Amino acid sequence: MSVVLRRLALLFGVFLIAFLAVAGLRKLPGMAGLSNLLKFGSKDPKENYVPESYTLSKEPALSLGEVEYLAALDEEFARLTAAVVPSVVSLQTEGVKRNFMQDWLGRVWVDEGYPVRGIGSGVVVSREGHVVTNEHVTNGKSRITVTMHDGKTYPAVVIGEDRALDVAVIRIKADREFEPLSFGDSDRVRQGQQALAIGNPFGLGETVTRGIISAKERTISDRQRDLFQTDAAINPGNSGGPLVNILGEIIGINVAIYSPDTEDEGFVGIGFSIPSNDVREVFEQILAKGRATRGWLGVRCYDWNPLIREKVGWYESGGVYIQDIVPGSPAESSGLLPDDVVVRYNGKVVETRVQFFTQIQRTPVAREVDIMVWRNGEELTLKATVIDAEESEILTQVRGSSERSVSDQAVIREIGITVQGLTLLQRTRGGRGVLISGIHPEGQAARRGLRGGDMILEINNIRVDQPGEFYDKLISSVLSQQTSLTVQRGRQVYRVRPFDQVRLLEKKE
Repeated sequence: MSVVLRRLALLFGVFLIAFLAVAGLRKLPGMAGLSNLLKFGSKDPKENYVPESYTLSKEPALSLGEVEYLAALDEEFARLTAAVVPSVVSLQTEGVKRNFMQDWLGRVWVDEGYPVRGIGSGVVVSREGHVVTNEHVTNGKSRITVTMHDGKTYPAVVIGEDRALDVAVIRIKADREFEPLSFGDSDRVRQGQQALAIGNPFGLGETVTRGIISAKERTISDRQRDLFQTDAAINPGNSGGPLVNILGEIIGINVAIYSPDTEDEGFVGIGFSIPSNDVREVFEQILAKGRATRGWLGVRCYDWNPLIREKVGWYESGGVYIQDIVPGSPAESSGLLPDDVVVRYNGKVVETRVQFFTQIQRTPVAREVDIMVWRNGEELTLKATVIDAEESEILTQVRGSSERSVSDQAVIREIGITVQGLTLLQRTRGGRGVLISGIHPEGQAARRGLRGGDMILEINNIRVDQPGEFYDKLISSVLSQQTSLTVQRGRQVYRVRPFDQVRLLEKKE
């Protein structure tokens, strides 16, 4: 046999073996056969797909009769949601943030700023369109837009804000009536009760989450006390939305979340809400006066320590030690004295200093209250009439000021600055020092860029808190040396270029 024939026979044998192998593979399950192996250029492999057979279950795992109570609960929560969601609104806010800059001469410059936008939630509480939300949602915003449940949007205006409680009241500008939710009695809320949190998390729109009241009387800052804690999911954007009970009543306004990760704030099972009784009180005050009002008694208290207990002779639990009385205050008129121990206020046992001041602030202005004190082993009941905390600032300033000499007045004119004390609301917002109320255009203060509304924190690195204290330290300092001030404007704190020493001309006889 020639070489050519042997090669042909070998090729035929290889082909035969490959053919038989492919034919065998066609018989195996799941093989599409030789034709599919040869169709390399096929445009749609699904043409040869073999449909799978399946059988679905037509019956639920349990019948309604077996989960009767769960089915009723499910239906009731759905009905509750449908009843309250139309009264919850989403807020979109716009404003301008400006930065303050200072040059080496002490002159302050303000840039043009840049736009900032925010989101939040709110709840309609009146047919006229009044909405309760958080103060941190509305503060500093020039434009607020409200989106309703039906998708309609309206502009809104701020009626009043209370930063101390973090509550704001806005009104929707629309010629229509609204469906409000009612305030519930937050004093009757119990730990473990069901609650729904409704709001606009991350700008997604109306969202409902369910949980329980995990705890009461939680404190997360000096100005946010006695809050409800809930495990109903609350996220950024939920601020200002309502926490409602099973009757659809507002029992709280969602205000904050606890997050251990400050870079990625998200819900971890702990949210906080302002009790509705506090919110309603502030709401009514804002609508009546345009601002929140708080009671003031005129006392300074001190926490207990062994030395004070030994001095006073009080070894019982609770009670509040009176350290000082403001002259001319309701406390002085009532007969309260330093070293008294307040054991009851308006019929309620006084446990702590924080609780005592909370009770005073919540007392309606002009109401007479009973104060039971322990004094030298005897219990006495005194009566005091609470006044407005804002008005108390005028009282303390008048009492603290005195007639100044001609030379003192000349120094003040040379510096060209007048100040006033901070109000209670400004102090509860974290403010300290004294507030500049006026600047003389030809004084040293004007040449250093100071202006009305600035807060003076320190004179020569020494803190000042009252107008009288400020003037005394300023006058004594500028008569003998250059004097520096530490000033806060907005969020910026800086030092002003020192004032020149003031030299008064002696009057010749």
